[in-house]
Amino acid sequence: MTEATAPGTAPVPTPAALRPPTTKLASDPTKFGRVTDDGTVYLLAPEGEVAVGQWAAGPPAEGLAFFGRKYDDLVVEVDLVRQRLTDGRATGEQAQAVLTKVRESLAARSFVGDIAALEAKCHELEQIVSTAKAAATAHKAEQRAKAAIAREALTAEAEALGDSTAWKSTSERFASMIEEWKSLPHADRASEQAMWKRISAARARFDKARRAHFAELDSERKVAVARKRELIAQAEALSSSTDWAGTGRKLRDLMTAWKDAPRSSKQDEDKLWKRFKAAQDLFYAAKSGAEASEEESLKANLPVKEALVVEAEALLPVNDTAGAKRTMRSISDRWEAAGDLPRADRDRLERRLKKVDDAIRSGEADAWKRSNPETRARAESTANAFTDGIAKLEAKRAQALAKGNAAEVERIDASIAGTQALLAAAQAAAAEFRP
Repeated sequence: MTEATAPGTAPVPTPAALRPPTTKLASDPTKFGRVTDDGTVYLLAPEGEVAVGQWAAGPPAEGLAFFGRKYDDLVVEVDLVRQRLTDGRATGEQAQAVLTKVRESLAARSFVGDIAALEAKCHELEQIVSTAKAAATAHKAEQRAKAAIAREALTAEAEALGDSTAWKSTSERFASMIEEWKSLPHADRASEQAMWKRISAARARFDKARRAHFAELDSERKVAVARKRELIAQAEALSSSTDWAGTGRKLRDLMTAWKDAPRSSKQDEDKLWKRFKAAQDLFYAAKSGAEASEEESLKANLPVKEALVVEAEALLPVNDTAGAKRTMRSISDRWEAAGDLPRADRDRLERRLKKVDDAIRSGEADAWKRSNPETRARAESTANAFTDGIAKLEAKRAQALAKGNAAEVERIDASIAGTQALLAAAQAAAAEFRP
């Protein structure tokens, strides 16, 4: 509610608490207007004195100050929007709105103040607004040009991604490209629509390929799950078998088939593998328990077989091959009759027994070698050849000695000595084969 009214309007009383406080004015209204004793306020305008309102809420001087403050408010608005426009905190359109409002107030003559100064401020602001609008228009054009380039780049990128098989990253990139597109300023609607259609087509091509890919994966997953469930059923059927060797081979074959089967999703693979492995573990746990029980029962055979090994080792060294062979045959029969050994002791005792058996076989081979007629004949023939050779050398030596050829005698003596050494070795070898 105001305490001043236009000329010809009845004043409206205002409570004292709502009356504007007396403040110091930025301008001096007494230089540009006056107030009469009845509260009529006049403005000294270029076209003459103009009544701007009626004051009835107090002393006439307060009415003049009131209309002076209205002028100061207009000056503050012009100065403030000019500063905001200069700082970039207001647009040319915002400043133009303020300028229009102030000029309307100037035309209405609803204040008391320096009209020429305010009009000069308005003119100066108009020039600044015009410059700001031009700069804004240029900036907007530049932004639109950049946006057109950016949209074309997004379009080219989208078309390049249309055939991508990097499903996750490409899907994310298409989503971010849409947001980038929306954030860009608009310019040529027809051009933008054409580029958008290209992006949509590329995206649709990618989505179609992606859906087909995952549909194929889903089909393969179902095949993989079905195959592995078959293998699980077979493994579970074998889990209670007590045919340790045969079932062990079958489970190994199933493991090979599992590795060759197509893979499903990681989640499915983990669940299926747990079932498959549980069936194997059940069989192998039972097998281990049975083997442990069997190993324990075999310990009763250990003292018997240790005694047989000691009996066999008593044959060493082998002097009577035939007798040792007969004894060893008896030990072998009793060894087989005694049953199996615990795994921890089996190799140790079998190695000791084999050592005795190898010694008997070696003695038997030596005896055969000594009694072999062909070998003995070859040894005697070799000794006879060396004997004949020595006789020939001695004849040559006699001839050389008769001729007085000392060098030849010396050479023949060396040959005779070497041949005699070979003869001694051959005679020793032949002696081994004599009965």
